[in-house]
Amino acid sequence: MSLLGRDLAVDLGGSRTRIYVRGKGIVLDEPSAVTIDGRTGKIIAYGADATGEETCWPVSGGLPADGDLTRRMVKHFLSKVHRRPLARPRLVMALPDGSTPIERATLRDVAYEAEARQIRLIPHSLAAALGAGLPVREYVGGMVIDIGRDSARIAVLSGGEAVATTAVPSGGRAVDRAIARLVEHEHGHTLDEREAEAAKHHAGADGGPVTVRVRDSETGREHDVRLPVERIREAAGPAIESIVWAARETVERCPAELIGDLGDRGAVLVGGGALLAGLPRRLRESLGMPVRRAERPLECVALGLGTCVDDLGLRARLRRRR
Repeated sequence: MSLLGRDLAVDLGGSRTRIYVRGKGIVLDEPSAVTIDGRTGKIIAYGADATGEETCWPVSGGLPADGDLTRRMVKHFLSKVHRRPLARPRLVMALPDGSTPIERATLRDVAYEAEARQIRLIPHSLAAALGAGLPVREYVGGMVIDIGRDSARIAVLSGGEAVATTAVPSGGRAVDRAIARLVEHEHGHTLDEREAEAAKHHAGADGGPVTVRVRDSETGREHDVRLPVERIREAAGPAIESIVWAARETVERCPAELIGDLGDRGAVLVGGGALLAGLPRRLRESLGMPVRRAERPLECVALGLGTCVDDLGLRARLRRRR
């Protein structure tokens, strides 16, 4: 048996963690969640098995918010896809643009403590662009708007590098909370996070009302409530407008020649928030450029990291071209 482990890509998202195995593609896609026993303090479930009130989400904005829980979760996920007890995998992971040296070191520590033998960090915006199929190796402007669980990250890239980046704390979770507040205010019921997220994704699918499962705040009983799509869009409005503002501000900081490129090529939406109905149209109106969803918006970062796993010299070649 070889003592060298596989080459893997780990997309450590605030909502979900995805693992890409060289030659196989994405083999794991589970919630970035950990359930802790409230009495003993011990971890009792990870990922898809993590449910209940004691569930934690230890990753925020692509970085460990709780280093120990993140390390344990990553180690658990790796053990599910890398079944070589004497070998340690080589990992490729995404580093959010603008991360500090301390944040970079924390992400490396998580990987090594999860028993990786080597770690390569790829800028998050580059991974998203690669996964969305943008021509990142060309010296033309391309824009990626990634709406994750806790934040929205906007980047303009050219020649394999981010020219301008912006991040705002208005991700998919802000929209989910707005929908939950709508249900509480108008119906007096409680809507959990997963139901709110499902409502966000289904809004606008056919233009009809969205049915959600709510809990009566007084009796605790569950039943269905129908929400008009227009009310969901109104509730999501403030979070969407902050993303629009950030995208516009990012464009304004770009060199004039890249702004011309963006007018032709436009922007691509990735991440779970990209599924929100009406968002591409609102961005097109504000930015005055084409805006489209990626073909696989939820998986773009994992697929982009997978491109780097399949071709470990790609990042080095991009740097040499500068």
